[in-house]
Amino acid sequence: MKKFLFIIAGLTAISVQSQEVTDALRYAQDNFNGTARFRAMSGAFGALGGDLSAINVNPAGSAIFTKIIVGATIGSYNVKNKSNYYGTKTSENNYTIDLNQAGGVYIFNNEDEASDWKKFALSANYENNNNFDTSIFSAGTNPTNSVDKYFLNYANGVKLSIVDGTDYDYGNLFFNEQQAFLGYQAYIINPVDDTNASNTLYISNVPSGGNYYQENSLESSGYNGKINFNFASEYKDFLYLGININAHFTEYRQNRSFYERNSNNQSTDILVNRLRFNNDLYTYGNGFSFQLGAIAKVTKEFRVGLAYESPTWYRLNDELHQSIVAVSSSSAGELSPDVVDPNIIMIYDTYKLQTPGKVTGSLAYIFGKEGLISFDIAMEDYSNTRFLPKEDFRTVNNSLGTLLDNSLEYRIGAEKRYKEWSFRAGYRMEESPYKNKKTMGDLTGYSGGLGYNFGKTRLDIAYSYAKRDYQQQFFTVGLTDSAKINSINNNVSITLLFEVE
Repeated sequence: MKKFLFIIAGLTAISVQSQEVTDALRYAQDNFNGTARFRAMSGAFGALGGDLSAINVNPAGSAIFTKIIVGATIGSYNVKNKSNYYGTKTSENNYTIDLNQAGGVYIFNNEDEASDWKKFALSANYENNNNFDTSIFSAGTNPTNSVDKYFLNYANGVKLSIVDGTDYDYGNLFFNEQQAFLGYQAYIINPVDDTNASNTLYISNVPSGGNYYQENSLESSGYNGKINFNFASEYKDFLYLGININAHFTEYRQNRSFYERNSNNQSTDILVNRLRFNNDLYTYGNGFSFQLGAIAKVTKEFRVGLAYESPTWYRLNDELHQSIVAVSSSSAGELSPDVVDPNIIMIYDTYKLQTPGKVTGSLAYIFGKEGLISFDIAMEDYSNTRFLPKEDFRTVNNSLGTLLDNSLEYRIGAEKRYKEWSFRAGYRMEESPYKNKKTMGDLTGYSGGLGYNFGKTRLDIAYSYAKRDYQQQFFTVGLTDSAKINSINNNVSITLLFEVE
């Protein structure tokens, strides 16, 4: 029996939603934006300081400043995603312009010459840790698997009286029941016994035979921002100590549309020959973290740095809208579409996410006024990522602990000065957060830039390039086939800094 459903728009709150490993990594990984000087040297500033974005790596870095500085950075983002799905290659480009960074540092010199504490610094700085604007389009012919397996995975075990709307409205169902409801109402699946309200077994209405043409289109936008409130001090012209209190805020929108068609049905049976499944997700929230750091001048030229960043404790909220349009046919021709759009935005209970902490060790060598070279190594154990409360997210937390791993990040930066000009370059390599490197490969990045000092004003510009390969699953259950994605990020940043009297 074919179904048609269209419910008046509304908002419904519910307590359980399906989280994934990729949802956790979205907020656990940073993309090192910041000032143009910082980006040009690939973020290798842990032992250097003296840059507004360096404070985001090592909070002791603000005490390196000798003058009051304010500045802001604008960045252009270009993300090119190449997809390969069963031999079909596609690509998408996305361009955006955003505010990378804005902040300032205030220096207090200690007038007491007898004190060992020579200087104090207070600063506040905004950083766009991650820009979520991207587009991915994958298309190809799957030789064996249809999206019907996604709906069957959720439906088997759910009573017919739930999926046909007898017991509850769509807005009062749990996530797994909603997926079963959508599949049944769109005629993608059918109960084994449609006369028994307690039936919990289902079969597919998609014809067998393979060769399912599939498209997956993903458009996302948003940001993951952080404001750090910093205090640092200089001790005996040798040791710099600092602390950051960080306020995090995030907004993420994802519009995903999956399309499938086949021409397998040549019989008189009415079976599904094409469908489109839409998922629109909106996530927003805030968080808290802190950082501790130290920089020591071993000699006049040589510096070492050590910094610790706590886990970030997020409070997040999800809103989800889903809809399906399916078309069935037989040898006699096509039927009218089955449109399933509850037109309800599901508002889920607030949940928590704890990202892993990070430790960064740094070395730097200063060649007087001629230039410098710097090296950072950071360690982050992504397997410690957790959704909270634990009892509600036991399955995905087990996956986080099983699939994710400890990751090292290496950053090298150099700067050469000539009169008012500065020339910079950097290299960055970040290991995959996954134990299986095929799921997500290592990130490799290169950068360069230059700056000009006008006296009390400085203008910096940087270009950075990063690439990473990974596999994108369209669904985490049922249809788990993956497209191979090659993602390339190009960024141009411009910073304007002012020295304040």
